[in-house]
Amino acid sequence: MKRWSLVLMVAMSLVILAACGQKKYEPVAINEDVDICVVCNMQVKDDAYATQLTTKDGKNYKFDDIGCMNEWKTSNGTEQIGMDYVRDYNDKSWIEFSKASYVYDASLRTPMAYGVISFKDKAAAEAFVKEQALGTVLTAGELASHEWKQNKDMMNMDMQSGEGHMEEHSSEEGTHSEETDM
Repeated sequence: MKRWSLVLMVAMSLVILAACGQKKYEPVAINEDVDICVVCNMQVKDDAYATQLTTKDGKNYKFDDIGCMNEWKTSNGTEQIGMDYVRDYNDKSWIEFSKASYVYDASLRTPMAYGVISFKDKAAAEAFVKEQALGTVLTAGELASHEWKQNKDMMNMDMQSGEGHMEEHSSEEGTHSEETDM
């Protein structure tokens, strides 16, 4: 009887230690009425381009474009990130940044003209490239050395069409439209 009590206590202790030792991070729902990209101050839409990260201290940051999330990481570092998420381009489900596959092409229209979109897996990314006949499939690791540039032509098209998204981002950042290398 004592032996079973000891086994039960050890098992309970292990369960408690495991639960306390690992913090679980979850993506937070997008609220288009209030969520603003912390980099460009534009509305974060509940769409395939939205990204977010949660710091180890529990703060959540949302972005309207994966390029904005990259800018945040460049400025703030990645040591305090508990988890970062991107959206699957096809079904908008949340995916851990490190587990997603990405497609880059300068001609891809994204909110801030970085031209990077995310997919659940490599097969979905490859299918998109094949169907669209453009783009390069990248891993999260390859994005670390990716040359993060905004497509100036696409930014100009958006300003001329009256969408204003790019224009407002450029004016927020001062000379950001001239300094597009990230």
